[in-house]
Amino acid sequence: MDLYEYQAKDLFAAHGVPVGPGQRVVTDAGAAGAAAAEFGVPVVIKAQVKVGGRGKAGGVRVARDGADALTTAQSILGLDIKGHTVRRVLVTPATEIAEEYYFSFLLDRAQRTFLAMASAEGGMEIEQLAVERPEALARVPVDPNEGMDLARAKEILASARFPAAVVDQAAEVVVRLWDAFAGEDATLAEVNPLVLDADGEIVALDGKVTLDDNAAFRHPEHAGLADAEAEDPIEAAAKARNLNYVKLDGQVGVIGNGAGLVMSTLDVVAYAGEEFDGVRPANFLDIGGGASAEVMANGLEIILSDPDVKSVFVNVFGGITACDAVADGIVRAFGLLGAVHKPVVVRLDGNNAAEGRRILDKAVLPGLLRLDTMDKAARTAAELAAKGA
Repeated sequence: MDLYEYQAKDLFAAHGVPVGPGQRVVTDAGAAGAAAAEFGVPVVIKAQVKVGGRGKAGGVRVARDGADALTTAQSILGLDIKGHTVRRVLVTPATEIAEEYYFSFLLDRAQRTFLAMASAEGGMEIEQLAVERPEALARVPVDPNEGMDLARAKEILASARFPAAVVDQAAEVVVRLWDAFAGEDATLAEVNPLVLDADGEIVALDGKVTLDDNAAFRHPEHAGLADAEAEDPIEAAAKARNLNYVKLDGQVGVIGNGAGLVMSTLDVVAYAGEEFDGVRPANFLDIGGGASAEVMANGLEIILSDPDVKSVFVNVFGGITACDAVADGIVRAFGLLGAVHKPVVVRLDGNNAAEGRRILDKAVLPGLLRLDTMDKAARTAAELAAKGA
């Protein structure tokens, strides 16, 4: 789960990371003007969206007085930033910046460890810096068993060429940031910019945090950070039914049992779709090992509720749950759903596949096509989606 900036900074502050003199999140321009009057001007008004590039898009501006704060908030609220509509803004006292740095902890999936990334050159152009002058961005693996202490933090900052005068203070902030990262089970904790202010203090002026949903059972308080307003309604409905679903930009709904099989199915559908004007998968949906009638019905109902979906591909490899049980689940799912108005292509393989195919053939379900190979089924689903578009 990605957090808004104000949520990330609240989380940082809870772990002792200095985040500045105060902040107020508002949803209307009048409240922004009132916050500016309370804090004293100038203030910075920042769009709260879960995407980068806010500054370049005009979503981060300084207001010099109360009237300016009101009109600035008016111009930012409702702004579209990379497909995200601004529904709230953060008002915070302006900070006089002496120097800007960059620091983050993240999960390095390729190396199966954590990674610290740091640079003495922070700000809006950090991505460009990483491409054009990679030597200016230190990338240091962090052993999760060893964690982070002051000595290790100072080593990382030194490799990132932080000024010697700020290393001691910045290292304390880095240790606290690690406490937030590890303690909250995050996969990303980023500060850009991490600044030296005019009073000589190190402050996290911005924050970006991604929490690991797989660790949500350890953090029931994280549920309160979810933004139901911004959540895709189909994904929300799937979550309510405990389905492992992710919405994608395509036309073929995909159901499979096992994350690896579903990922492979997405690739096969995308490849087959190239023949039919670029038809692509519409979702990732893993129903796991037990494809009961209820689970299958829930999966089909979620996918069929997506107006972008023109066909459905159910791709199951029978293992612990045999294909005949899966087929029974599909038949009963059709009964639970009633009329299914979009074509459903089914491929069964593995344990008891022959019996599962027989059950589906005997049922003669309207709109269901059964094919024996993954490639043929994917191509058929793509073709049907193209015809239904």
